Amino acid sequence: MPFESRITRRNLLGGLAAGALWPGAARSEGQGQTAAAPGRPWELFTFSADVTPLVGHPCMGGGIAPVKLILDPLEAIGFVLRGGSLAKPVAVVVVDWCEIRNDAYDAWREAIAKAVGTDPLNVIVTAVHQHDTPIADLTAERLLEENNCTGRICNLAFHDLVVKRVARAAATAVKKTPKRVTHIGMGRAKADRVASNRRYVLADGSISYNRTSASKDPQAHKADEGTIDPWVKVLSFWNGDEPLLALSSYAIHPMAHYGQGEVSADFVGMARRARQKSLPGVVQIYASGCSGNVTAGKYNDGAPANRAELAGRLEAAMAEAWRTTRREPLEHASLRLQPLRFKAREDDGFTEADLKKRLADHEHPFGQCLAAMGLSWRKRLASDQPIALPTLDLGHALLSVAPGETYVEYQLLAEKLRPDRFVMTLGYGDAATGYIPTASQLAEHDGNLRDWCWVDPTAEAVLTEGLKAALKAGG
Repeated sequence: MPFESRITRRNLLGGLAAGALWPGAARSEGQGQTAAAPGRPWELFTFSADVTPLVGHPCMGGGIAPVKLILDPLEAIGFVLRGGSLAKPVAVVVVDWCEIRNDAYDAWREAIAKAVGTDPLNVIVTAVHQHDTPIADLTAERLLEENNCTGRICNLAFHDLVVKRVARAAATAVKKTPKRVTHIGMGRAKADRVASNRRYVLADGSISYNRTSASKDPQAHKADEGTIDPWVKVLSFWNGDEPLLALSSYAIHPMAHYGQGEVSADFVGMARRARQKSLPGVVQIYASGCSGNVTAGKYNDGAPANRAELAGRLEAAMAEAWRTTRREPLEHASLRLQPLRFKAREDDGFTEADLKKRLADHEHPFGQCLAAMGLSWRKRLASDQPIALPTLDLGHALLSVAPGETYVEYQLLAEKLRPDRFVMTLGYGDAATGYIPTASQLAEHDGNLRDWCWVDPTAEAVLTEGLKAALKAGG
């Protein structure tokens, strides 16, 4: 039975059997499963594994040059939290890949859950979204192979190898002596001259959405930053005065330059590794926020030297966020899983018939890849499998992971919904949706939405209401 079927039938639609707190489900403390034993200590395990692709592997789902050179390795870094009020462990894994979608996302959750002794829905996976890295969508890749397409999204054997490698690392970690957790830490600081919105106003007053990660148009540099979340945030775990792990996040497309098949964790990876060097005893994880429409384009023209410059600015903000960290006792934790039921696009080029026609177009290999991903998404919707919007509630802090390339407006909304809590909202969970814009971008005909967006215009309402429920706004 495929991963998708197991998660769909046994977990998502079963709800309570997996401990998922769906609307209308009977709720108990923690995970909605057998009650946790009182007085259990909180325990933390950390793990990492190499996920660097092989030379020749597609990058960005076949959209740019395949792997030619490894500039620096890619990593999957994660942690497992168990004990306390949690009936089953919760795992969080951040991967230096572009995207993990549909049944590939399920495969990661299944394997890691088995490795650490939990349920797949208790595993949160998010990609950092560097572009010179893999995209994983197993159904889409099989569609390409079955139809003798020229385009390729991912190597299935390599994907299986990497998932098993990461799962082995997680399994090894939970067999070791755990680190005891007594407190969580929360800090934030503004990043200086890093992020800018894709949207900017041209000299003639018209609107452009073309401020890419590396923008050469002087107007893109001159225009203001636009709508961004300026804060770098860090969520940490502590044993008394001893810091154990720091999860940093910022809403930005994580590339200074890309497209030549030169694999790199890019400037965000450089910043993460610099922080690891500064705090060798504290595991450092970096995750991207909701940054579908946020790039470095105002401050970056793609010159190779800019990668180190951006890394330095981000590292400085991460260090300042760490310096401002306040600690609070970890007294309670629970995982809420809100189902999101999106609809497929039906406008020209996105109907099932249109996608099948595009799949057969051998003159445009990347178009085949896009069609295959669109058809994979439609297959998932037909199976009645919603996307889970997870929120790890740590009492003083809330950690949510939105799907796909969610626009930054949703991250800002999440913060407004819970001004009484430290809210960290990540993007690039299950990336099957592609871009999730708001109505304003649709009204202005954001050109990025001509492709890589597989949800219809009702997506804004779906995600907005989902965030309200997941964050329990007003509750």
